[in-house]
Amino acid sequence: MATFVLALSPGPDNIFVLIQSIGNGKKYGLAVVAGLMTGCLVHTTLLAFGVSALIKNSPVVFTAIKVFGAAYLLYLAIMVYRAGDAIALNGNVENTKSVPRLFRQGFIMNVLNPKVTIFFLAFFPGFLFSDTLSTVIQFYVLGFLFILVSSIVFSAIAVLAGTISSFLSANKRTGSILKWGQIIAFIAIAIYLLIG
Repeated sequence: MATFVLALSPGPDNIFVLIQSIGNGKKYGLAVVAGLMTGCLVHTTLLAFGVSALIKNSPVVFTAIKVFGAAYLLYLAIMVYRAGDAIALNGNVENTKSVPRLFRQGFIMNVLNPKVTIFFLAFFPGFLFSDTLSTVIQFYVLGFLFILVSSIVFSAIAVLAGTISSFLSANKRTGSILKWGQIIAFIAIAIYLLIG
């Protein structure tokens, strides 16, 4: 549910998918989605092996990571609160029909974004679900669930690009609703991390 709310909330990734789909067609928006989600797999791998090693060696470090994660999510909630309600759909749509190029652009955009790494570090540890199962396996399960849910939401955005664009432009309250949904999700996850 947390991933669904976050994937649906306006951000650079799903806005980029929407813009590419409107400008070039849904096939090209889906290419961007595939690139972004492949990038998430890279972040999941880095998280699984790096954080798993820390957890294995020190429960204190794991607690510190959870506190850092909660603080970062609260910071994101504050940043979203300070931002305006408007959803900016303007932008330069790349004048290209190359599916591989858009896939690469989505992949590179995701992999080279340090905010994704920090977000995964803040988000995933609080959802580890087993005391006996390897943390590496658990991080991959969480990563694949995140990728699956985000792929469904982003793909829906790509396929319904024209309708979604018209709806967002016509309904001024949509930006405010999505903004507060994102704030509530960030705060709820932060609380979950601290008390879980």
